[in-house]
Amino acid sequence: MATYTIENGKLSVTIAAHGAELSSIYDKENGRELVWQADPTFWNRHAPVLFPNIGKYYGGYFTYNGKEYPMGQHGFARDTEFEEVAAGEDFVTYRLSSNETTKKEYPFDFKLEITHRLQGGRLSVEWKVTNTGDKEMYFTIGGHPAFNVNVLPDTDFEDYFLAFKEGTESLSYVLLDTESGTAIADKTYELKLTNSKYALKKDMFDKDALVFDNGQIEWAALALPDGKPYIALESKGFPNFGIWSKPGAPYVCLEPWCGRCDNRGFEGELSEKPGINALKAGEVFEKSYDIIVY
Repeated sequence: MATYTIENGKLSVTIAAHGAELSSIYDKENGRELVWQADPTFWNRHAPVLFPNIGKYYGGYFTYNGKEYPMGQHGFARDTEFEEVAAGEDFVTYRLSSNETTKKEYPFDFKLEITHRLQGGRLSVEWKVTNTGDKEMYFTIGGHPAFNVNVLPDTDFEDYFLAFKEGTESLSYVLLDTESGTAIADKTYELKLTNSKYALKKDMFDKDALVFDNGQIEWAALALPDGKPYIALESKGFPNFGIWSKPGAPYVCLEPWCGRCDNRGFEGELSEKPGINALKAGEVFEKSYDIIVY
């Protein structure tokens, strides 16, 4: 598998052409790998990009101009080979363009460019979506990076914390319907924090991901048993955020999203989907988030 590595004195970062997927952040100063290494016992991915959809459509398809288009969870970009189009000492850019195969599933012309850029202990992940067609296109896009939790010897998953912006007392979230994999939007839950932190619990993902709407999370971190963050994700201006792990696995995904899965029962047109992103012909959508290593 083709990969590209960018590094400096603090970090070594590797990105794969397959899915333009971040596959490693090695912290040289502390001698530890921070990205989940895709052990198939739990989950065989590292940090997939979710495009042109996040999560599932209700019923497993979306409707566009009255026609149903079957589409799997999280879209096709994560399972597609990207083309390397630019690279340097501190960055690499990969591109995926629509083709006859993608248009059978997703009837829009597009160009998706993903850049990973390293500066000190900060890795920026930049998305650029261009509508290369002659009609309005609709999409959601998200990140799904998984970070190792048990990074210190002789520690357990439940010794670590989720940390949020200082002063945050609680967050509200929705859960997914286990049958359809879509959001139960009419029932919310509260994540009560202590000193802006929440101690990880092995059963907290028994009902799948926690889904946070309304731009509540612009900074989230994983913290060591002493409460100090060792890796954080900064996603200013993102409307949605997911936190997930497979129960029993020693990683947590911090997921910045522009849009999310369908609400349970949604059967409207794709253009009517809550939180959908729309691009007119020739328009460009750009968004980025940062992964910060402490």
